[in-house]
Amino acid sequence: MALADTVHGVSNCGDSGSPYPEIIELNVGGQVYVTRHKTLIAVPDSLLWNMFSKKSPKELARDSKGRFFLDRDGFLFRYILDYLRDLNLVLPDYFPEKSRLQREADFFQLRDLTKQLSPRVSKDNSISEEIGQSDTEEGAQQQCGPSGGAETLRAVSVGGAMRSPSLDSRKSGYITIGYRGSYTIGRDIQTDAKFRRVARITVCGKTALAKEVFGDTLNESRDPDRPPERYTSRYYLKYNFLEQAFDKLTEMGFHMVACSSTGTCAYTSNDPNEDKIWTSYTEYVFCRD
Repeated sequence: MALADTVHGVSNCGDSGSPYPEIIELNVGGQVYVTRHKTLIAVPDSLLWNMFSKKSPKELARDSKGRFFLDRDGFLFRYILDYLRDLNLVLPDYFPEKSRLQREADFFQLRDLTKQLSPRVSKDNSISEEIGQSDTEEGAQQQCGPSGGAETLRAVSVGGAMRSPSLDSRKSGYITIGYRGSYTIGRDIQTDAKFRRVARITVCGKTALAKEVFGDTLNESRDPDRPPERYTSRYYLKYNFLEQAFDKLTEMGFHMVACSSTGTCAYTSNDPNEDKIWTSYTEYVFCRD
């Protein structure tokens, strides 16, 4: 149970005169982080510096366990925290979330980090290929020949939207949508079944293709930093409406080619007169030629 008037931390030996402990627990968008108080205030005039040096613990939001709560992207906050530790940014080789991380850096008022993540503009006012590779979902590939740079720029910017020059070569592919469900059937077979909502919709397929279709609605926290050409079966959607996923696939030119489902039945107790609980796993295979 959260304590309303105390700071949720491991040690109460922080800086002299500070109401905060040396070790602080944070809940950022559902992800729990443990860090030092001096790390959070490493950049003067930043949002975290103002929160944990200018405000009292009572003024900050808490979760149900007393941890300080920030309603931001919990996955991307790991890079914000890494930057605060030594003021140095190190990203994975394949990192398609650069523009979103820039938005987080801007929110936390980390001006130097925002500048590092900003697209570099050359003398002819064109976005450099390096930034285009980081910001697009699939990564822009350089083309050979003296006109490669111009061809790449035309492919990246189509109708004002960022696109990958290799998008045309990736039009075809498969995406599998899966979900687990459960429902209860009463002793009277005429009784309506009591359905439970779909808990999670999983997405299987090539990483670049999944990101192209579902964009920001794709939760990658279970399989971060996967290269675009690799396959994954660990992604899932941030919503639980199958129709919404089907509509999105249809809009992107996919059509269903196969479906399979398995189910098992179990009793809630040893009494055969009790209601039966059925659990099922269903997969839908979509294809774009």
